[in-house]
Amino acid sequence: MPIFEYKGLTKDGKTVKGNLDSENLRTARTKLKKDGIFVVDIKDKKKSADNKKSNSRSTGNVPVKDLSLMTRQLATLIKANIPLVDALTAISEQVENQTLAEAIADCKNMVNEGQSLHKALSKYPNVFDTIYTSMAEAGEMSGTLDVILLRLAEFTEAQAELRQKVVSAMTYPMIMLVVITLVIFGLFTKVLPEILAIFETMPDMTLPATTQFISSASKIFVENWYLIAGFIIITVLIFFNWKNSTEGRKSWDGILLKIPIVGEIARMVAISRFTRTLSTLLAGGVPMLNAMDIVRNVVDNHVLAIAIDEAKSNISEGESIAGPLKKSNQFPPIVVHMVNIGEKTGDLENMLTLVADAYDFQVKSKIEGLTTLLNPIMTLLIGAVIFVIVISIIVPMFDMTSKLGG
Repeated sequence: MPIFEYKGLTKDGKTVKGNLDSENLRTARTKLKKDGIFVVDIKDKKKSADNKKSNSRSTGNVPVKDLSLMTRQLATLIKANIPLVDALTAISEQVENQTLAEAIADCKNMVNEGQSLHKALSKYPNVFDTIYTSMAEAGEMSGTLDVILLRLAEFTEAQAELRQKVVSAMTYPMIMLVVITLVIFGLFTKVLPEILAIFETMPDMTLPATTQFISSASKIFVENWYLIAGFIIITVLIFFNWKNSTEGRKSWDGILLKIPIVGEIARMVAISRFTRTLSTLLAGGVPMLNAMDIVRNVVDNHVLAIAIDEAKSNISEGESIAGPLKKSNQFPPIVVHMVNIGEKTGDLENMLTLVADAYDFQVKSKIEGLTTLLNPIMTLLIGAVIFVIVISIIVPMFDMTSKLGG
């Protein structure tokens, strides 16, 4: 039977701590309540070493479709005037994802004990991110939690769709790149050495320049493959270590935006995130300054984040958001223009949504075009490599056959 470690308050207001044997968390809470103890904190002692991880669960364990579906269901129940605790109870019992179900169940208990929903959700920051908890807080304060939750569901679905398009479009080129690498490695380490060994038995035979080059390359691969592999691994590790450092990340974000095609797509994705997230937050009633704090992290690029920080500073001084975005030279003119119109007309949320939709479409078109271009290029590349290797082998074989025949 699990042992639960608890901390609570007695009716006299005294703090008590202890351990309790119980079948599950719910039964443990019931037992303590009957004993007159108000539970402040309770956890499975066996899992106490993993509590920090459980309170910071990876979003990878909660698929976006599950989170979105749960959010829609919760919005529907709240709109039907079902009490929040009852709605959370129903949701926790029918959610299939175990991580999400446990998070909802724990949030329900916290809400039942008097905490607000957004504070309960904030205990699971990697399941319910800052955007989610901020929107929930705005919904609770404005009394429109059902409407806000529906907006959240739509927002998470849109972000997931964009991410899926990027991943799907790049999957085939990456597979082709791996295949090309494996084919070349196999040829240079297994096939070519055996064939070239035959030519070496013919001392009077002069090999073509391409054959000599491939022969030398093959020997280097066979004799030093571990050094080559080690060099590649160390180089990759050094790069990622630099990229993940504070200064390295700042430098890399600037470099990334300048890379042809890739930089353009990265900028489009960041702008789409910025505009859609800001639109969702503002429509949900989140104050502009708080919303800007959130979206600066969503763009996931230091260069663009600086421009957003400057825009926030202007806003705090009573100025517009469009001005600093234009001065940064990091946001395309059409984005600045649309933001400017939205501010002047008081329809900023809808303008930002239009920009996000437009950039989502552009990202999709760019990636599809890039994929269409990459596929034949990679096919030609692997064909060219194999052709050169085959020619380098066939030509000396013909020479060897003619000499033997002569």
